[in-house]
This record gives sequence, C-alpha cells and structure tokens, in this order.
Amino acid sequence: MARIARWTAVAAAALLVAGCSGSSGSDGDESKDDGRPPAAAPSDTTGLPASLTSQKLDWEGCKATGTGPAPGDDWRCATLKVPLDWSKPTGETIGIALIHSESSGSSDERIGSLLFNFGGPGGSGVDYLPPYGPTFAELHKRYDLVSWDPRGVAASEGVRCRDNKEIQTAESVDTTPDTSAEESTFFQDAADFGKGCEASAGKLMEHVSTTDTARDMDLMRHVLGDQKMHYFGISYGTELGGVYANLFPKNVGRLLLDAVVDPSAGTVGHAKNQAKGFQRALEDYLKSTGQDPQEGSQKIVDLLKRIDSEPLPTASGRDLTQQLALTGVIYPLYSKSSWPALTSALEAAEDGDGTELLAQADGYNDRDASGRYGTTTHSQRVISCLDDKERPTPEEAKALLPEFRRISPVFGDSMGWDTAGWCHNWPVAGQHETAEVSAPGAEPVLVVGNTGDPATPYEGARKMADELGKDVGVQLTWKGEGHGAYGSGSDCVDSTVNDYLLDGKVPKDGKVCE
Repeated sequence: MARIARWTAVAAAALLVAGCSGSSGSDGDESKDDGRPPAAAPSDTTGLPASLTSQKLDWEGCKATGTGPAPGDDWRCATLKVPLDWSKPTGETIGIALIHSESSGSSDERIGSLLFNFGGPGGSGVDYLPPYGPTFAELHKRYDLVSWDPRGVAASEGVRCRDNKEIQTAESVDTTPDTSAEESTFFQDAADFGKGCEASAGKLMEHVSTTDTARDMDLMRHVLGDQKMHYFGISYGTELGGVYANLFPKNVGRLLLDAVVDPSAGTVGHAKNQAKGFQRALEDYLKSTGQDPQEGSQKIVDLLKRIDSEPLPTASGRDLTQQLALTGVIYPLYSKSSWPALTSALEAAEDGDGTELLAQADGYNDRDASGRYGTTTHSQRVISCLDDKERPTPEEAKALLPEFRRISPVFGDSMGWDTAGWCHNWPVAGQHETAEVSAPGAEPVLVVGNTGDPATPYEGARKMADELGKDVGVQLTWKGEGHGAYGSGSDCVDSTVNDYLLDGKVPKDGKVCE
C-alpha cells in the first residue's frame, strides 16, 4: 500500500521548474539590512567526539544512482559519519550521503552552504538537487548548493520493505474496503509492510525520526564549516526545517520554508488538511475546464466506483485498480501544467482505457517501464510512523469516514482509511503528537504559502509562522496553483525569496504575491 498523499518528494518535479517568469504584485514594504550574513553564533558541538566534529569530507565525483545517470563534473559527493543513536554520540555510526556544488560567484561574495531538503519524507536530495540546479542559479552565485539523503533514505542506509513483485501485487489491495474481507486484507497488508520494513531496517528503525535528521543537519553544518544554517526546505522539508529551528535556534541563519506542513496537526489533522487541499485543487482544475465542481467531482466518484467493481484494462496488460486510478488523479494536481494530462487521462478512462491514468500513478509511485519501483514510499513510511504518535484504530477510522467524505467526496474515503492503515501494527512506537517548531531567539524564518497547494494546504503556512514565534516566523503568500511557489512562475515570489536568502532582506509579514 502506497500512501496516496504524504508531503511527497514528487513535489519537486512539479515545483522546481527551470527558469522563472511571470509577473506578480506585493502589498507591503520590506525591511533591509546590509546584505551580509547574520552574525556568527557559537558552533555548539558539546558532547560530540572529535571523530565526528573534526571529520573531513572526502569529496569525489558522484556515481550514477539506480534512478538516473551520474551528475556532471560540477557536483561532488561525500559521506558524513553521524551517530546511529543520538543519545549515544560516541557509539555506532552510520553514513549520510551528501552532494555538493561550489558557488559559481567570486569567493568574496560567498555566503556559505545552502542545504536543500525536497520533501517526502523519503526524498533523495542526492538525486533531486542536480537536475534542478538551473532553478537555483541565482542562489548558486553566492552559495555552495548542498543536499543529502536523510538517514533511512536511498544511499544513506536506505530501507526497502518489499521487492518489486510484492509491491505490484499489493497494488491490487483495496484501500477503501467495502466488505469485512477487503478490510481484513487491507490491514493485514499494512501489518506485513511494517514487518518487511523492520527486517530491512533492523536497529535503524528506531533512529530515523525527523529529530534525528535535524541533529544530523547541525553536525553537517559544522563539518561544512558554516557558523549558521542556511536552508531551503520544501514540503516535508518545511517540518524538518521547523524542527531544526526548535532544536538549534541560535544556529539559524536564513531558513526558507516553501509548501508548508501544518505543525499543529497530528495524523488525523494532516489527513483532513490534505483531503481539503486536494479537493480544492481538483475543483480549481474542474473550473478551468468549464465544469461545475460538484458535478465534475461526482463524475469522478462514479468513475472510481465503476473501476472498483471492474478494473480497467491498459496497454501494458496491467489492470487499473481503483487505488491506482485515484493516484493517477492525484499526481497531475501537483502542478497546473499537468492539468491537460489529467483531462486526457480521465476522458480515456471514461471510454474504458486506463492506460493514461496508470501512467500517472506509476509516475507518483516511482515505477519505471521495466517494473522497478523506487524506495521513497518505503522510507517515507518508516520515518513518518516513527514521528507520529497518533495511531487511530480501524474502528476510529471508520467513525471518521463520514466527515472525510464531507470534506472530499473524491479523496475522503482513501485518506480516512489511511489514518489507521498507514501505521497499523507498526513495530515501533511513534514519538510525538505534533512537531515542535517554536524557535524563540532565532533569526527570521521566511515561510511561503501557496493558496492553491493541494498537498500542504495554504493554511499551514500561517500556523507554521505563528508557531515559530513572534519576530521569527514571517509569511509570504502566493495566490497560485500547485505544490510550492518558488520557481513556479512568480517574479514576486522568486525575487522576494532571493532577496531574503542572498541579501538578508526580510519582507513584511503577510506580504502577498498575486
């Protein structure tokens, strides 16, 4: 079972479009400083052994990964040693894979390193950063661009809970069960997935939390030679950035959080937020095609019901199940540029051909033409189930279904069942109800919310800004569509973010880009 909509790294494909064009407006004045980085704070590595704090990164040419060719010569890779268990910093270590490209400008203009996390949880920064380097060309002039595979992800002790055949077989599991037999299969599949993760991860299973990764980030900052953390977090990366700010407020430099996760929401709250966000995005899409949102939504509901009864054939010979069809609807909503593909796929499905919706679902599920699947959803589940303490029972999830259906007739059922299925009988306990992101004393953190964001609805940006604290969280709003704002066509957003990251110019809280 793949979660239909987490704070996914798929966002990067929709969000980071090379080149920035368009026009926008703003509603507020900006405060300015002298353009220099914030004053250096002490690098607090108290209690860490010299074997960690004094390690030298051995940068060398990056190798090809399982998902693509090796990046160009401008990119170098290395491995950082971090404690397996941060409560035992002198104990066993694991390796964290890093990728790095030196700033393209003059050395006297260089600010330091700019770390990127593209979301998930479970997205590979080593894979994601190089293809989108052109999007960050302006930032690259003054920053070394750096990303990494967080612990439990890809080249950093990556977790694989199932093989390709098992993943494809599980795609036939009904994630919106209508009978007791389907319900039993749904929850058994969830429990089996957890067992597979435990067999793959072993003792790492209890040490892949967002808090663990935030601590890895601070050691990374120190080893890279930066007194302050400069960071660009997208989607789940915003939660990670908020947790970092909470743990290390004095080390916060310029933190940019785009496509913001609501830190005040738990498991059920996040699911409701996403049901609302994807329904909102779907209705915006339907309006763009001249359809009545209510009637268009019902048409999709009816289509999904028919597919639930009888999966659609596809050109590949695989069947398009209801869950795959729903995933195929979800994926194009991440970017407005993909809306025409959604129209074509829905029209084909109405005519009895599931090929195009299956292709969309395969894109989301990271399945290639040869039937190999990526491991993003595996890492995603291992990390999020360690983070999330709230674990609704099957009975509690069923009681929530009417409310989820009211929020979203299209996505509500799946997201309601998912509240119980995602971490059902998980081998390890969750750590917290909600993320702690308050960061008193930190430098201003720029929080960017997009009013049409389906996966991390706009309301989360204000909540993140508020929870970061007074004089810390500063919100920028973009009235646009898709998951994330930077690089999506708004000159106003891009220039505001660049001014903040490059010159330390903090916009007025509440600034709006039309």
